[in-house]
Amino acid sequence: MLLLLGFAFLSGIVTILAPCIWPLLPIILSSSIAGRGKHRPAGIVLGIMVSFTLFTLAISSLIRVFGFDPNNLRLIAVVVITFLGVVMIVPKLSAILEGWVSRLNNFWSKPKAPTTPEPLLGQEGKPTPPVSPPARGEFAAGLLTGLSLGIVWAPCAGPILATIAALAATGKVTGYVVALTIAYVLGVGIPLFIFAYGGQQLLTRSRSLSPYTGRIQQVFGVIMILTALAIYYNYDKVIQLKLATTLPSFSETVGKFETSQVVTSKLQAVTNKTSPTPMPQIDTTGLFNIKTPAPELRGITNWLNSGPLNLMELRGKVVLIDFWTYTCINCIRTLPHVTGWYNKYKDQGFVVIGVHSPEFEFEKNTKNVENAIKQYSINYPVAQDNNFATWNAYSNHYWPAEYLIDMSGNIRRTHFGEGEYDEMEKAIQALLLEGGKNVTTSLQAMPDETPKTSRSPETYLGYQRMQYYFPSEKILPGKDVFTIAPNIPVNSFTLGGEWDIQGEQAAAGDKAILQYHFYADKVFLVMRPGANTSATVKVYLDGSLVKTLQAGADVKDGVVTVDTDKLYNVIDLKGKPGDHFLRLEFETPGVEVFAFTFG
Repeated sequence: MLLLLGFAFLSGIVTILAPCIWPLLPIILSSSIAGRGKHRPAGIVLGIMVSFTLFTLAISSLIRVFGFDPNNLRLIAVVVITFLGVVMIVPKLSAILEGWVSRLNNFWSKPKAPTTPEPLLGQEGKPTPPVSPPARGEFAAGLLTGLSLGIVWAPCAGPILATIAALAATGKVTGYVVALTIAYVLGVGIPLFIFAYGGQQLLTRSRSLSPYTGRIQQVFGVIMILTALAIYYNYDKVIQLKLATTLPSFSETVGKFETSQVVTSKLQAVTNKTSPTPMPQIDTTGLFNIKTPAPELRGITNWLNSGPLNLMELRGKVVLIDFWTYTCINCIRTLPHVTGWYNKYKDQGFVVIGVHSPEFEFEKNTKNVENAIKQYSINYPVAQDNNFATWNAYSNHYWPAEYLIDMSGNIRRTHFGEGEYDEMEKAIQALLLEGGKNVTTSLQAMPDETPKTSRSPETYLGYQRMQYYFPSEKILPGKDVFTIAPNIPVNSFTLGGEWDIQGEQAAAGDKAILQYHFYADKVFLVMRPGANTSATVKVYLDGSLVKTLQAGADVKDGVVTVDTDKLYNVIDLKGKPGDHFLRLEFETPGVEVFAFTFG
């Protein structure tokens, strides 16, 4: 296992290249320049190493025993870092603090009676002086800073560190796991010390900067306070995410370093060695259809149900990326399965990230997405991908689309559209078991509502993607008056009255009518009230006001009230698909219609 220890050490060294450590560097440099030698940088680095090791290996046990909130540790770190920043800004306070430290050092280092008659001699026969109290004081100040930083630093977890964290979380900490952790933090410590000490010497010994040393320390004191505020408001994680998404190649390079076959096999041996009981087996034949590194989440405009996340931070967990949009009926039918998996396996290291990539402009509205999250009981993190940056990073083309990622950051299974729910759940279970998690192999009992019969196609009503309009295939953009065409063929629609045909949608005007000849069980229509607070639309089926038994969930007494931007269910034939005529009469001008979908 010496080989794995060596890889852990090297992995720690190359972590300096990862964006997740870069937010620490300004504060490490700020604290270092407050000193005059190597003692303060050494204290900072040792403090980071000690606190990170302690809390990585023991935090789960400490929480179980004492029941404290680990977020309180971040608050303590904020207070310490703020105090040290203020000390750097106010020279008098710095002098007072140095006086206290000096007195404490004098108390702890009272001279003892000599045990030999001769003192140790240095150069030219002079007694070698003991370590000065200021040196010990600088080391102590650096150690306090480092202990605080080690609490708040969340490194980019590659496979080695992810295995350590997973074993520690389940209470399987052995001597070898401790040795792996120490090897990793030693690797981290070397480049950090070089950075801290080298930066200190550069700033304090530069002839051009030496006259301004006091001012420079005050500037860096302000940096420390700003960093403390960033930690308090969790903005340090935002910065990490921005860096990771802006420069994904750095994080991916660090991750690839640990994904060699030899490292993977050695980590698996460590995991199996610490497993007290044999894990259940799953036949993985046909479950995994790909193995490729997962692209990082990019260009996310907003996070809901969570702070910012990135995949490098989630190494050691099984992650499901679910591309969806809240007006997509195919996505809506998939959501109960996805939310069920999350609720069932989230405590075993399973994470779902719903990447909301909007099909229509109004779906970019955060309030609308929040309403959908509440409506469909989504508790996992949702990322608004309004500019399709993550969509494009995955070269995705579908709603819904699912990408299942293993603990090492590789996509192992993809699925596009509805269905294959049991296969996806088995794949989730297999990857959790692969990572040493204790999961049952039972599957959630939930019906697959994917339509099994042919039905009318998705139909867009804006001129950019318009098809199936009768009597012609496409309408010119702009306002016009239309006449309902007779004898509409199946899977076609026609318009009557005034309409304003726009790129994504058609806006109803005076006496607007829409008629569709469909074959399906259920009919859905994406609508929004436009400039109205609320609008009404009458629903007719086969020439008569729709009856209650055939009305969709959003129809009451034959009328749909359009009061928000969403997908409306207008027809529900209760499992009896057929050939029918739908007629919609828009009583309120200004209602916008986007697309029909059928079930």
